[in-house]
Amino acid sequence: MAVTTAPPAGPTPMAKRSAMEQIFWGGFYASGLIGALLVYGLLQERIMSIPYGGEVFEFSVFLVFANRMAAVVFAIVMAISHKESLTNAAPIWKYLIISFSNVYASTCQYEALKYVSFAVQMLGKSFKMLPVMFWGMAIIGKKYTALDWGVAIAVTGGVTEFLMTGPTSSSSDNGSSVKGFVWLLAFLCLDGLTSTMQEKLFKEHKTSKYNQMMYVNGLSAITSLCTLITTGTFFPAWSFFLREPQFAVDATMLSVSAVGGQFFIYSQVKEFGALVFAATMNVRQVVSILLSYLAYHHDITWLQIGGLVMVFSALFYKSLVGVLHQTSYRSSTTEAVAAAVKAEKASFANQADLDARSYKAAEKA
Repeated sequence: MAVTTAPPAGPTPMAKRSAMEQIFWGGFYASGLIGALLVYGLLQERIMSIPYGGEVFEFSVFLVFANRMAAVVFAIVMAISHKESLTNAAPIWKYLIISFSNVYASTCQYEALKYVSFAVQMLGKSFKMLPVMFWGMAIIGKKYTALDWGVAIAVTGGVTEFLMTGPTSSSSDNGSSVKGFVWLLAFLCLDGLTSTMQEKLFKEHKTSKYNQMMYVNGLSAITSLCTLITTGTFFPAWSFFLREPQFAVDATMLSVSAVGGQFFIYSQVKEFGALVFAATMNVRQVVSILLSYLAYHHDITWLQIGGLVMVFSALFYKSLVGVLHQTSYRSSTTEAVAAAVKAEKASFANQADLDARSYKAAEKA
């Protein structure tokens, strides 16, 4: 997730509800998001690293295609339910750029799991902070604070320590994990470009999230399908899907959990704001890595644990500062509004008093 500097957010829709309602819905969205993405992460690792009937699934683009098709259906349903336009709000070629980078970023992410563990892949998503910041400066002229750079450097240092001080290979890898790092590096560059271009599209064309989601995922589905057909892997992948019932179940659940995760992401961001979402994602990363180690019995060293502590301490500190800043902003805004209302009432009272005196003076005259 990119580290960006955004203006303080105003009150979210959930701020108008009672404290009990906020606690209930906050817990519901957070647990739903973490649960959906936990299932998604575990299935990713299971599909790409553990054999089905003695054979490891090799066609990662097929998973991208299935996930994008599910996301398109979800986006269309949500756009219709919110009475949004289904026509493209931006030029198709701009959606297509995001689609290309999105498809091949996801493909690189799946391919990396053949060679490196899920923990390495998960930490790689934090490692992308610096690439995203560089893309942001190069493409849309973004500026970042000293805190942004400090957090990004601390996270990068923690990830580097984790990678350099213990085992990083996938359970299915029989040799070096260098290939996994190459795939991971390609993922970081492409995913950084994807998020930067999405932000640029939101700003320049005011696209809704469902409109962008519908067209980006639709074009991504077409791109991944063309890739499968041109590389001759569509029918082998489809044959594997039909031949291995457990794989069919896992692949279907992977798509369902991905769409479920997107629903909870959009709901939480809308109701509670991006800072609460960022904090939830930090918790999700910690829980996902711990669960992966427990489920698949990966080895870990104490120095690697130190790297994890460094990464997540920096991320949680960033989230805490953001939440405190937002709370302070809302408090000062509320006080300013109250003061303005009080001043307006005083002005109205003074004017009424002045009018009454003028009326009495006119009666005497």
